[in-house]
This record gives sequence, C-alpha cells and structure tokens, in this order.
Amino acid sequence: MLPSALTLINPRIQLSMTTHTALEPVPSFSCREARFKLDDDLILPANTRLEFEESLAKIRFHRTIYLDWGFGAVDPMGRSTILNFYGPPGTGKTMAADALAGVLNLPIIEISIAELESKFMGETARNIQAAFASAYEAGALLFFDEADTLLGKRLSSVTQGIDNEVNSMRSTLLIELERFEGVVVFATNFARNYDEAFLGRITHHVSFQLPDIDGRRQLWARMLVSGIPLGEARDAIIEEATTLSDGFSGRDIRNAMRLALPKAILAAQHTRHAAQLTSTHIASAIAQILNARANVASGGHTLAASTQAATRLLGLNS
Repeated sequence: MLPSALTLINPRIQLSMTTHTALEPVPSFSCREARFKLDDDLILPANTRLEFEESLAKIRFHRTIYLDWGFGAVDPMGRSTILNFYGPPGTGKTMAADALAGVLNLPIIEISIAELESKFMGETARNIQAAFASAYEAGALLFFDEADTLLGKRLSSVTQGIDNEVNSMRSTLLIELERFEGVVVFATNFARNYDEAFLGRITHHVSFQLPDIDGRRQLWARMLVSGIPLGEARDAIIEEATTLSDGFSGRDIRNAMRLALPKAILAAQHTRHAAQLTSTHIASAIAQILNARANVASGGHTLAASTQAATRLLGLNS
C-alpha cells in the first residue's frame, strides 16, 4: 500500500490549511473511498494505459524527481498534479479517476456541475474555492466531470455582466489550480473547447479511446459473469459479441448486457424452458443500441454550447 500521494508531494500536508480562506457560508463536499481497482476493473487500450501509468509515475516518484534529482528548482509548480482525461463517452474516464485515487491510497471528492452551480452572482466561483479547500483539508483527489464547462475558452469580447461572471469563474479556477498542492483530475468528452491557459497548467493529458477488438473481447468476458446461464459455449458468445460490437464503448457493452439479459428471460417464458443467454439475445441488444444511435438526436458540442453551459452553471439564464 502506498503512503498518501499528497504526503509525497507536500510533506506538510497535515498542517492546517493557510492558503485557502473561504468565505462563509461554505458548501461542504464529501469525500469517499475509491470503489474501483486499477488492475481488476479497468480495461484500457495499450496507449491509454501507458499515458495513465506515466501520469501515475509522476505522482508516485515525486520525491525522486523533484527532491532527489532537484527538478523542483526549475519547476516550482510541480507540487500539484493536474490530469485531463479526454475521449468519447463511456470509455472509462470516471472509473479511471476513481481507480487512480485507489492506487494512490487517497479518498476522492467527485464534483458534478450541479454541485457547483448557484443562482446567485459570484457564488459559483466561491463554490469552486470551497471544493479545493475541502480536497486540501481531506487530502483527497479532486475530480471534476464535464470539465469543458469549467475550462472553456474565456470570453475576449465582454459585453455584459453574464460574460464577466463566466470569466470570473474560470479565472478563479486558474488561481485555485496554481495554489493547490495535490491531485486534480478533469474529464471531458470535448477537450478541444479548453482555454489555452488551462492547457498550460495540465500536467498530463490522457486520451481515452474506444476499445479495440481485444479490449471488446475482454469487456464481454468481464460482463459474462459466471452466474449467467448460457445456451451456447461461452467463448462462442464472446467472439460473436466482440465482432458485432465494433465501435462500442465499455458503457455500450454494459448497456447491451442490460438489454440482453431480460430478453433471455422473456424468451424462456414464451418457450417454458429455463432462461439461457445466447448470442441471438446479445445481437438483438446490439441492434437496439445501434438503432437508438441512428434515430435519437445527438448534436455537436461547440464553444457556444460550452459558454451556454457555463452561463447555466452560474445561474444567469435570462
């Protein structure tokens, strides 16, 4: 078991916090223990796994790099590690953040956009400050999902109070990132919308891609847990499902299993036989997901959309 990663980064982590003084009243952000294990629960493509392990090494060997080798003399901002997990939905970014906290022996504070938003002017920026304060005091990994709303490009042509509030929120986040001595993880499906200033402060960018054929095979094998009765050879079902699910994320594969298992039970009720899962049920579930993709609207995510989301976050809708 590793010692707390924040202790490795800052040996004085147990001292009372002096760099974050939040105004009252302050919202509280609860931390929890990690739920996933890096080796047991996370199936990643080789390149993603390499980038993930490189970012992990920067934290685990912080003392060697920054103290023993003296790199801290030219990189005073290296006290913190700021990671950006980006890629298509359902590729394991949230699970990876959780597993990272686990391997570092840190609790995790997971922040949703809804927890930060406020209907009052300026309150969202204060909530951001409180989130960092909570993570510092708890010695926790701080995880922000849907980070493009927070890290989007600041507005260069400010014409109204709403624009000022969006810029103020993002400037507050920049300041907190500079002050923080710990581990922060952002996750997004739309990293192209990030402001350049945030890109310069991110330590590692980890690209999460859709699983290749080997990854899909491992994911299907994971989903076919031993208690599920099968009507065909397990390996045959896995191979058929792997072939049919090209372009699926891990979440898509899990959703396909959620659809396939009730199909097996309903089919058994009609035939009055014991329920058994077959590749036919999985193929039907995969077709159902592909049909939903083709027929349910899915718009692009633009800079304008990111700005609108930030406006909603600030509670400034007209």
